[in-house]
Amino acid sequence: MSEPKERAHRTVQVIPSIHRWSVSDDRIGGAESDAYAVVAEDGAVTLIDPLPIDDKALRKLGRVEAIVLTAGNHQRAAWHFRKLFGAPVWAPQDAYGLEDTSDATYSGGDNLPGGLVAYHTPGPAESMYALWLERPRRVIFLSDLLTHVKQGTPRFVESAYQDDPVRTRRSIRRILDHLPIEVLCFAHGKPILEDGVGALRRALDEDTEAPAPSEPI
Repeated sequence: MSEPKERAHRTVQVIPSIHRWSVSDDRIGGAESDAYAVVAEDGAVTLIDPLPIDDKALRKLGRVEAIVLTAGNHQRAAWHFRKLFGAPVWAPQDAYGLEDTSDATYSGGDNLPGGLVAYHTPGPAESMYALWLERPRRVIFLSDLLTHVKQGTPRFVESAYQDDPVRTRRSIRRILDHLPIEVLCFAHGKPILEDGVGALRRALDEDTEAPAPSEPI
């Protein structure tokens, strides 16, 4: 099954226009998993990697009009919410493991619902994308590139659970080189609301799972 068993009951505002909800995810040993909703000025709501939650909590945000997945392994409750709200599911091109067919696919550089822009970030999986949102603040949704389940510096997932940990580090460096980040939103862990660039640099500097020096990143 793609969905965690636990269901959230409310969302929490991260910044104006972005809301988050979390569950204790039985599929990954009870670790925290997080999902997001982006609310546009016209009231349209785009769900990102949606986890189970009482539908009343989402209806309070506005009209759910789209669902965007950052990777095939983040389908979670997407199909349930597609049926409930009639909202199309957008999935990465070549996403693997989907339990149903997406309504649309995307690749790097594509504009997505909610003002999101797709940014290809392979490493944890080949077909994995970060989502960039420039307004109202410069936000990136990092999917599984990093976690922030504890206070302090974000951490890379153990190399054994990544398809290509060297490319994961390259993806973070590319983000730093090309995007003026303020806010970091994680698929696992609490957002960082200030100095996202600094947090990403610290993640690289304090990386205890870094590839061997013979493997350039």
